[in-house]
Amino acid sequence: MRYLIFIIICFCLFCGGLIIESGVFQNPPQAEQRCITLQQTANAEAQNRTLISEPNKSTDSLGGSESRFTRGSADFDAVGGLIKSVTLGSVDPNTGYKFQLVLTSRGGAVEKATFSEFNDRNYKDPQPLVFLSPISYGNSSKTGQLFSMAVNKFVLVRQQRQFPLDKLSWASSDIETTSSSQTAGFEALIIDSAGQPMLKIKQVYTVAVDSYLAECKITVENLTGSEQEVQFDLRGPLGLEKEDFRSDWRKVVGAFLTSDGQIVSSRHSVQGQFLSRQSSLKNATIEYEKAVRSGDKAQIAAAKEDLRIGSNLADRYRQSNFLWAAVTNKYFASILVPQPDEGKDYCDWIADRTAWYYNPDGDQRGNTGDETVGLDLQIAPVTLDKAGQADASKTYSFQLYIGPKDRDLFHKNPQYKKLGFIQAIDFMSCCCCPSSIIRPLAFGILFIMKWTYGFIGNYGVVIIILVFLMRLILHPVTKKSQVSMSRMSRLAPKTEEIRKKYANNKQEMNKQMMALYREHGASPIMGMLPMFVQMPIWFALYSAVNTSIDLRGAAFLPVWITDLSVPDALIRFSTVTIPLLGWKIDSLNLLPILMGLAFYLQQKLTPTQPAASTNPQMAQQQKIMMIMFPLLLPLMFYNLPSGVNLYIMTSTFAGVFEQHIIRKHIRKKDDEESKGLVATTSKAGGKVKKKKPKPFFKI
Repeated sequence: MRYLIFIIICFCLFCGGLIIESGVFQNPPQAEQRCITLQQTANAEAQNRTLISEPNKSTDSLGGSESRFTRGSADFDAVGGLIKSVTLGSVDPNTGYKFQLVLTSRGGAVEKATFSEFNDRNYKDPQPLVFLSPISYGNSSKTGQLFSMAVNKFVLVRQQRQFPLDKLSWASSDIETTSSSQTAGFEALIIDSAGQPMLKIKQVYTVAVDSYLAECKITVENLTGSEQEVQFDLRGPLGLEKEDFRSDWRKVVGAFLTSDGQIVSSRHSVQGQFLSRQSSLKNATIEYEKAVRSGDKAQIAAAKEDLRIGSNLADRYRQSNFLWAAVTNKYFASILVPQPDEGKDYCDWIADRTAWYYNPDGDQRGNTGDETVGLDLQIAPVTLDKAGQADASKTYSFQLYIGPKDRDLFHKNPQYKKLGFIQAIDFMSCCCCPSSIIRPLAFGILFIMKWTYGFIGNYGVVIIILVFLMRLILHPVTKKSQVSMSRMSRLAPKTEEIRKKYANNKQEMNKQMMALYREHGASPIMGMLPMFVQMPIWFALYSAVNTSIDLRGAAFLPVWITDLSVPDALIRFSTVTIPLLGWKIDSLNLLPILMGLAFYLQQKLTPTQPAASTNPQMAQQQKIMMIMFPLLLPLMFYNLPSGVNLYIMTSTFAGVFEQHIIRKHIRKKDDEESKGLVATTSKAGGKVKKKKPKPFFKI
């Protein structure tokens, strides 16, 4: 009974983890419910600002001659230009560009990033996939947007003046085009009360052909005859939407270089990951907002620390040097890499880095589909020499990777490999199957899949082959387990007698039990051994199939299972909400139903637990499980990607066939044992001899 409960708990933990990861209890994102107010985050951020210049509404508008900030009688203004959009790259893959950047003069930022090679998987009308989007916030009286790569806080340190330059429309330059790249820039000025320029801030973007990297350079130049001390915050990539109908794998990832040259990473996921150390970005942001509203500086600092990228690193890595930060979803990443000064391996002018969770409409559950993640980098203060001197300006260089999380790509490109971009690839893990075990297994499985695909050309067939390969490798363990369970089942009457006889002496009861098992070559441990062996493989296989960029959009059959990265959707229909549960479905998925049938057949062939034959209550529980599991599991896995469900269904049916073979072997052995005979080897002339019980293990 104890072993059965243990097995059930392990299985439920595994399945429960998959449920949480798949987001089956969440409503699907609604396309019409996008960024609206961002009230919580905007208010919290506003309360934490001091000395912020407000926009002059008479000039900061469309059609005005320029965009300007003023604080009434303040000594300084920030001046820009007309509101304008600039497009670099292309969504046409024939041009050679990997993506298109739409830049906005509002903050000199990235308004939108769209892939040329990947579409949004809309089965009716697929369009190029938009990866980075602006976040809208506000209400009917005051609205605004947050953009990626915007300079959102520019500070004159000595004058104690701060400018939200992300709200200013910068002056824009014309696009410079060559045969291999496109470049565009924006410029803003800080002027004094007399209208004389003090500082010039210039932001230049370059997008190259056949590259997932965009370059961004921010130059701050002192135009006065005296030293100026400045610092600013840079808003990193943000605005990722859910990549899947259900699951939410969006995270903020940070990479760090240790003293011994090793690259380690930290992760902040939206909800926190099942049974892992990954931080819940949502909860941390909410706690920070509460702290800001309370006004307690100590509480604010403690809450901000939980949002700090790298705060959840192991203690031995806390002093590691920052390399890059990224926002990622299931298949793609946007990695912001500050470029170190010449002769250095890491960038030393990043003072701080913070991960953020955004909930634009402020709904309590955070499940309306507009939620997203982002990050900020704080640039350390720098003193600029007076105009005309060598150190009168400072240029900060960044590289922005916008592309797939592809292991082969990260390994083949020397720069990506050196920077450890492979750390952006995420696999499911838990306390019993840590990342140190899952990652090498998953990468090994991905390598085998890709190598096999080179011969077959169909990932659906590759998954099926992978199933049979794994079943073949694990067959000896599975066979021993089934034989052991069968022997223990036959020993049930004797074990029940021992329990009754030694009910008041557990030590003697256990001793007699072990003696009985040893005499008949049975082992209770063998019944659980396949689960212990297969648990890491289950997690690794699930993660590999579930997150492989190669399976995104890959078809198995021409009509059914046309995309292994989404549910199989045999029949599509209008969205239906299941009463009470609130689950929404828009298709009939056949694979989970076939999976339920496979589970039922597998349970029918699985040997019963020893106590079930003598314990009516136990027998009744097993009957209920045989009914509930085949009904429950299809519901749990209903909206998982068809590649994952194809693997589970094929593995289960293969298990049914395997158990049929094993049971046939067990029946043959039982017939021989009932006659007291067992076959000898061919070298002995094929005669028979009396079977001598051999213990399975020795004590």
